[in-house]
Amino acid sequence: MLFALLFVLAPASAQELAPDAMVRQVTEDVLTVVRQDKDIQSGNTQKAIDLVEAKVLPYFNFQRMTALAVGRDWNKATPEQKKLLTEEFRTLLVRTYSNALTSYKNQTVVYKPSKIPEGETTVVIRTEVVQPGSKPVQLDYSLEKQGHGWKVYDVIVAGVSLVTNYRDTFKQEVNNTGIDGLITMLSNRNKQLAAGKK
Repeated sequence: MLFALLFVLAPASAQELAPDAMVRQVTEDVLTVVRQDKDIQSGNTQKAIDLVEAKVLPYFNFQRMTALAVGRDWNKATPEQKKLLTEEFRTLLVRTYSNALTSYKNQTVVYKPSKIPEGETTVVIRTEVVQPGSKPVQLDYSLEKQGHGWKVYDVIVAGVSLVTNYRDTFKQEVNNTGIDGLITMLSNRNKQLAAGKK
């Protein structure tokens, strides 16, 4: 009985879905919770973070995202620095995504048709966020195949890459204060965001 319950509660093996089906399933799972959760709609960031941790993070490749954001300087980092950079950048992206969820106001998502060639290992899944009284916002996901599943390594909002959007700032910080300085900058930013939302 318990195993049957766990199976029902587990995400429907999104890792084995086609990338467009995975994006749709994860998005709809999250939006279903947000539409029903008045706390998240009222700005409860911690509940939004918990939702993101449970429903979204398993489908993101944060190490690749961090490497893309850091750019060429990634190769200068030690394994420990790479680990810390990935943890801090992950925290920053989770807070950014969670804050977006707390500002949910009846938006809907339109999924554009996808043609995924057989054997393709990287794809872009295109969606559009439709907001009442506003222009739709293009929201695209770059995914790569890993083992049996697909993982997101970039999100493009209105034509701007979420990951490479950080690159100039990160490069400047590394030039000024080194890799450790970038880690400190990210850590401080995360502390500010956490303090501002308490």
